[in-house]
Amino acid sequence: MTDSALDPEDRKIVTLARSARARNGVPEGAAVRDDTGRTYVAGTVALESLRLSALQTAVAMAVASGAKSLEAAAVVTEAETVAVADRAAVRDLGGAATPVLLAGPDGVVRATVTAG
Repeated sequence: MTDSALDPEDRKIVTLARSARARNGVPEGAAVRDDTGRTYVAGTVALESLRLSALQTAVAMAVASGAKSLEAAAVVTEAETVAVADRAAVRDLGGAATPVLLAGPDGVVRATVTAG
């Protein structure tokens, strides 16, 4: 997908996810947009007693803030695919059709999958 073909709101969550990854020096950054347009941004959580991917953390932040549904999600990572557990977290809040954008560290979207 070319950058110019990306919806501006989707470009925003990719940019936020990329910024979270860089700012925090973590393997992944993620952002989700709820059904009201609010965004939630997170990085990987890697504590001795708690491990969450960036996307799981962003979904948890949305839920904790009262979000009822998601419109879209983005993850910036070196991984080639969106992890099954990450897609499940998005699906739990947004439904199976919620798009999940997968971008590399350079912010270029490599794939869009559904949470399905």
